[in-house]
Amino acid sequence: MGKSSKDKRDAYYRLAKEQGWRARSAFKLLQLDEEFNLFEGVTRVVDLCAAPGSWSQVLSRVLIKGERVGRAGWEDKQAKEKLALAAERTSGGVQVDNVREDVTPVLKPRENVRIVAIDLQPMSPLEGITTLRADITHPSTIPLLLKALDPETFDPTAVQASQPVDLVISDGAPDVTGLHDLDIYVQSQLIWAALNLALCVLKPGGSFVAKIFRGKDVDLLYAQLKIVFERVRVAKPRSSRASSVEAFVVCTGFNPPQGFKASLDNPLGAGTRLERSPSMKTERTQPYRVTRPDGIIELELGSEDEDEGEDIRWIAPFLACGDLSAYDADASYHLPKDHVVLDPVQPPTAPPYKKALEMRKAAGGAYGKTKLG
Repeated sequence: MGKSSKDKRDAYYRLAKEQGWRARSAFKLLQLDEEFNLFEGVTRVVDLCAAPGSWSQVLSRVLIKGERVGRAGWEDKQAKEKLALAAERTSGGVQVDNVREDVTPVLKPRENVRIVAIDLQPMSPLEGITTLRADITHPSTIPLLLKALDPETFDPTAVQASQPVDLVISDGAPDVTGLHDLDIYVQSQLIWAALNLALCVLKPGGSFVAKIFRGKDVDLLYAQLKIVFERVRVAKPRSSRASSVEAFVVCTGFNPPQGFKASLDNPLGAGTRLERSPSMKTERTQPYRVTRPDGIIELELGSEDEDEGEDIRWIAPFLACGDLSAYDADASYHLPKDHVVLDPVQPPTAPPYKKALEMRKAAGGAYGKTKLG
């Protein structure tokens, strides 16, 4: 979130700075929570690809501080203003201050909250958040995560959490190249890494939320997720630009097949073949995993009685999140006359373009201008 940008008229960009969020992506998680109630009963969360920390910031304010944010906070503010206006009309403004104090929301922090945030980039600290600088695609990250979740009961030989978490979220995406097929492939591998890590720490019934790029073969990803989750849905928050191919897959009801054991060496399977559950052979969600001689892994999601020519891919339902009365992320709103450009809430700690900024500053340029002559 820079100070000088073409996004200055982006409503969510400005609202993020006005409300103290580190990035506009905070509204995406808030709108997903409004639609799916992700935070209900949640006390243990893992935030993957967390930098600059906007999603961790939402978790900190909702779970640790007990604030009502997003639409709930907006409703509280509206109720407060209506009561104050009513008191002003009936009593000439005498009791306005008392009314405002009476409707001030009470903080309801949760007990025994544990939140771990992981990213390759350094992230500025947040209250109550344990931050790790690690690579989620590397197996060595699992012991670090397990130790951060349960430092008192950590077992170096364990591959699963002694106290599993309720929710795993990931807002990670690769540095896009503009080659859409390549970008979608790299993003799918990032999701695969996030899922493999989530399988080691999620409790039964837990949830998994991750950013995806919707491409022509994304339904295969949905089918793979349906193997270990009861419900898989795809959501597009209103704060996510419609011109972007990004969306978020929301998986709830973690329920791996019988005999499943989490392993980063052999993800989504206890061997080269994972048999169907005898009690659920007729359902599409039961996997049949085979590794071909050329190394390609095949997943069959249909029943044994189905015709071989029938399409057995599973398509996840698509939902739009966010109230229609909210701002449109693709619209450009006029700035008010008294608009003041705010500084970023949390400037990047180690941006990849840091050297370029230093060179531009040394050359006398600033905010897109270059020194001539």
